[in-house]
Amino acid sequence: MDDASEEDFIESGRLLFAGPCEFIFASVRGSDLPPIGPHEIAFAGRSNVGKSSLLNALTGRKTLARVSHTPGRTQQLNFFAIGAPPGQERLRLVDMPGYGYAAVGKEKIADWSRLIEDFLRGRASLARVFVLIDSRRGVKDLDEKMFDLLDRAAVSYQIVLTKRDELKISERGGALEAARAALARRPAAFPRIVSTSAQTAEGVAELRAEVARLLAERNA
Repeated sequence: MDDASEEDFIESGRLLFAGPCEFIFASVRGSDLPPIGPHEIAFAGRSNVGKSSLLNALTGRKTLARVSHTPGRTQQLNFFAIGAPPGQERLRLVDMPGYGYAAVGKEKIADWSRLIEDFLRGRASLARVFVLIDSRRGVKDLDEKMFDLLDRAAVSYQIVLTKRDELKISERGGALEAARAALARRPAAFPRIVSTSAQTAEGVAELRAEVARLLAERNA
């Protein structure tokens, strides 16, 4: 797809996520990560950023990721096979534990932190981490710490703004500019930002297109 247009990538992304999507593995510690396989994309974000809702919208499933009103429910790395049966999948999607939920004990937070660091360190199949930011709140200190970790691990990452529908139209441009400013001089950050809403599906096709474009680049 050397000369592919945005419309081509949107269609490729639609087809990719219209195919099979199956849970295949869960890791609670770095020592039990699945063997390296196809390209992986991971989704990270603060607890209650809307990650589960967006993953369900992205894959067109209602229950791929558990949606909860209690933040901090994802306590492991959940791996999903996308686009083909496990063993022949085109892509793996990784749902990472949410970070920043104060009601979780310090020991649990430390366990999650070690798990995330072990996953990011030397994972050759990890193509990109999509870091979800609540568009109403912007980039916070804990998000900056995640950026620091990704920069140190030299893992490509990209901001996805969530809950776009909860912003006034007049506020949306400012949210994008603030997110761009937060990435300035970040060595591992991918500059393009996707603004989404799981409720209205705004930006979901564009996010699928980003994944399709990434796969095309990695497979070129």
